[in-house]
Amino acid sequence: MRDLAHCALASHEWAEVAQRTLYCNIRLDPVHYCPKEYELSAKRKRVSFFEHNGDPKDPTEERIKLFSRTVRENEYLAALVQILKLPYMTRQTCKADLARTVSVLPNLRYVDLPEGFFSDDPSSRTLRQELQHRCSDIRSMKYHAGAESSFTLLAHSRLWQNLETLELIGLEIEPDTLLYVLASLPTLQEVKLGEIPSLDDAIFEQNNSLPPFPPLTALYLEGTPSITASGLITYLSRPETRELLIRLRLSTTGVLPQDLHTVLSCAPHLAHLVINEIVSRSFSLKPVPPLASRSLRTLHYEIISSSHSPNPPSDTYYAYIASSLLSGALPCLRELYAFSPSLPELLLKPPNAPFAGSVKSSRFSNASSIYSTSSQLGPNVGALSLSGPLSPLAIYTRPPETMETEWSLTILELPSERNGRRGSASATRPMSLISSERCGSPNSGSGRSKDSVLVGNGFGGYLAVPNEDGGGRGRSGSVHGRRASQGNEWMG
Repeated sequence: MRDLAHCALASHEWAEVAQRTLYCNIRLDPVHYCPKEYELSAKRKRVSFFEHNGDPKDPTEERIKLFSRTVRENEYLAALVQILKLPYMTRQTCKADLARTVSVLPNLRYVDLPEGFFSDDPSSRTLRQELQHRCSDIRSMKYHAGAESSFTLLAHSRLWQNLETLELIGLEIEPDTLLYVLASLPTLQEVKLGEIPSLDDAIFEQNNSLPPFPPLTALYLEGTPSITASGLITYLSRPETRELLIRLRLSTTGVLPQDLHTVLSCAPHLAHLVINEIVSRSFSLKPVPPLASRSLRTLHYEIISSSHSPNPPSDTYYAYIASSLLSGALPCLRELYAFSPSLPELLLKPPNAPFAGSVKSSRFSNASSIYSTSSQLGPNVGALSLSGPLSPLAIYTRPPETMETEWSLTILELPSERNGRRGSASATRPMSLISSERCGSPNSGSGRSKDSVLVGNGFGGYLAVPNEDGGGRGRSGSVHGRRASQGNEWMG
């Protein structure tokens, strides 16, 4: 960016192109992250010639004042700004400077705002007025508890008609008010509803006197126990809604994990699904079809038991997701997040049926009814099986009681249809080629991983394990790649 700024000073022809790039996305940080930062930091501490260790000025506070002066003096540069990012403490303490800055940014779309702004705090009143009157192209906004009056204003003032993302947390509003406000925003794409006790399945039902719940690409529901799978099925029964929804998050809602398959069947383009529930009972003993979707690529299946016991009920829920994976009903799934370190091991064990006949697993005997017959896995299991090898599935797991624990990564290749044989009907189980390392968070990209590659051959046998002589031996024992002898070792 510094080189681009120098190019803008070197030529008038370059200046216009460089300024569009420099001023489109503004980020003010306390540190420059460049070699000159040490020199600049020393200069900030030098108040005078005789006082070399004075209190330094806040770099970000000084930068927002300089940036405010620049855009107020140059309307052309002010019109280029679309994104303004600020550190948390800066936007909390420099509300007046922020208000003066946004007042001259007519094309601003995204801006970091102080926490009090979202709850109608009086200290943010000037900032809110400037943003409402000067910045009509805002694309993302939040309304938290206490901002009911400002939220209701959206339905009558035609304010921020280009909003794409809306977050509503803890508002005490009626369902009809919510529907009227959502209907007044024609470009809305993502909605997050959390901790609103008045919401139930009625908001998704057709009503001639109220506008319908709008079609969205992303819907996030948190702390809404009155919204059930029946309401989501009603919402997805509309063609314009069913074809548009791509992301869905369900956290502490009335949608039970055993009813999740009905929601998936109504969302043919759903690619990202998150379900986060605390359960106190085991999975339903009635036959439940597997989770089946041709479009789902990322699944957060985060089920936690409400009590700590030797056989937590959450184990039965992870047994169900394992059966769905092995049935081939999720052919496009690429990432799975779960609070069950034993899930990869469960996929390595031969399930009760239809994968291993009469073989029984004592560890998951309480969930044996889930796998009683292949017909209980639903009629679409065979239809969803793909021909040829499947792409690897990355499973991220960690214990639920230690949320700060590093994720463990396991990469699987589940059985698929080969030569007329479907993976869901194969009598074999995948193999594990394990190299143990520690894993950082999958989102941060840091640390190393505990990688496991699971390969099923689909012919009832096992792959050969190479030895020191370059040959191979059949592998029929443990799936963890133990030593065959003291002089014969293979590392995965």
